[in-house]
Formats: sequence, C-alpha cells, structure tokens
Amino acid sequence: MSDNFIHKDLRINSYGSYLRHRFHCRVSKVNVDGGFTCPNRDGVKGTGGCIFCNNSSFSPRGTQETITVENQIAEGIAYHRRRLGSEKFIIYFQKHTNTYGPLDKIRDLYRRVLAHPDVIGISIGTRPDCLSDETIDLLEEIARTRYVCLELGLQSMDDDILRRINRGHGVTEYLAAVERIAGRDIEVCTHLIYGFPGETRAGFLRTADVIASLPINSLKIHQLHAVKGTRLAEMYRSGEFLPLSHREYVAGVCDFLERIPPRIAIQRLYGSAPLAIRVAPTWDLKNNQMWYSIINELKRRGTWQGCRLSGMATGVHKRL
Repeated sequence: MSDNFIHKDLRINSYGSYLRHRFHCRVSKVNVDGGFTCPNRDGVKGTGGCIFCNNSSFSPRGTQETITVENQIAEGIAYHRRRLGSEKFIIYFQKHTNTYGPLDKIRDLYRRVLAHPDVIGISIGTRPDCLSDETIDLLEEIARTRYVCLELGLQSMDDDILRRINRGHGVTEYLAAVERIAGRDIEVCTHLIYGFPGETRAGFLRTADVIASLPINSLKIHQLHAVKGTRLAEMYRSGEFLPLSHREYVAGVCDFLERIPPRIAIQRLYGSAPLAIRVAPTWDLKNNQMWYSIINELKRRGTWQGCRLSGMATGVHKRL
C-alpha cells in the first residue's frame, strides 16, 4: 500500500484528503439551491423523475431557492466554520440539474457564488445529457483560475437498469460527456448507486472496470434506498424492491474499490436520508459508522483502493 494517493489509515484516496493536500487547508463543500429543475421532471425527457428521487432526502434545510444564494452561502459557511473549522469552501449546486437552464442564468449564479472571498470553486450536480457546448466553454473559462468539478449523475453502467429506473439517458450520453469535458481542466465526479432491482454484484464490478479506464477524478457511491414520495418506495411495499443487506453492500463496495485506480478520489461511500422520510433499508447506523464499516472491512481483508489492478502505478500521477 505504497501509492502516494492512498490515505494510510483509510486505505482509499479520500476526497477530503485530496482537497487538503491541494489547497493546504481544510476545505468544505457548501450546498446551495440554484432554482433549477430537471428534464426528467418537466416533460422534456420524462415526468416524475428517477424512481428513487426525492430531493428533500439529501438537501439541507437551509438550501431553498426562495433564499438568495448569497444567504445560503453565508449560512453554510458559518456552519462549516463552526463545526469543522474549515477555511475555504467549494459551492455545491446539488438539487436537480444545475446546467439545465438559460446560459445567462447559469453564468450569473456561478459569478455570484465565486465572488465570496473564501470560495475557491464550484461543484455542479448535473446530468450527462444536459451539457451544452456553451456551458462547457463557460466552465472551462472559470477553471483557468478556480476549482471546477462537474458531478455527473450516471447511477448505473447498465442501460437496461437506466431504463427501468426512468433515468432518461443512457451510458452512451455519459461516455460522450466525459469525452467532451476531458482536457479542459474541469474535474469530473461520477455518481453511482449499488443495489438496483435486478443488479448483480458481478454487474456492479463491471462498472468499476469501465470507470477505471476513464479520465474521471472522483466518485460518489451510495446504496439504493427508498424514501417517501417515490416510485421506489411503492416498489418496496409491493415486494418489487428488496434492498441489499448492510453486509452485502459493504462487501460489494470493497470489491469495487479494490478495482478503482488510486488516482480517483472517493467523495462518498454511502447515502442517508432523514428518518422522517426513510423507508428502506433501515440499517440504523450513524454516518461515521457507515463510512468506517467499509474502511474496517478493507482493513480486515488487508486490501485497499486499486490493489486488484495490475501495474497499479500505471497512469497514476503525483498530486498537485
């Protein structure tokens, strides 16, 4: 376990460690709501969204489009300073599809959040089928002087699964988006979910093999969980969706991480939802317990991120 990217205690390349190493201070992501919608909700691609999607399951209470982004930032920065002692901040446009709208609106929002003296960059949650050439050019321009990360919601590398979950795009659109962004100084984070109905561990691990070959910078992975107000919750109640057990999830994610190059930072390893809307699974673990259940399994195995790759150092570059 000698790779320079791997945190010796965590056995992964954690995103927090990556940011600290790059910016030489504690950096936190601050969520904001930019007031966007989604083409999978407004009828352009579909209605109702993905079967698992309920934005209130992952959005902090203080991020609402009726509150100005400046006020959202001020509240979020104060919280992270107080709780973690963070010094610099990345503004995270999380809700819905944050490149889906008029270019003038997008440019104005990004300009306003980057005006804060302690904001070092932006992270933008979006879909791979909602990236115009003009938006990518704008982000490339910003990336010349600031940190920019595009968080592409893929969720699965299986087109059949994407159709069943009403995703509204396929793997081809994702691969094309990654290719269009490559070489523009824009970091790419890919979002994946494990545990879809009909998904096998072998299929999930084939996703790792594809991800390992792509020019992406970070990953977010979490278990499929059902929350109130979603089609998935209805499927759980009817027996169409059987969640993974905690043990199955941990084993699958560890197998996955062992196949991911150390150059790719890991932003997330689990997901959680407020108890008031959580339906399944109910593992009754705190956030840090979820995180360390995976880290501790890697330790038990004596393995680490990328250890199953042949020629592990190939293609791995030193950090900035």
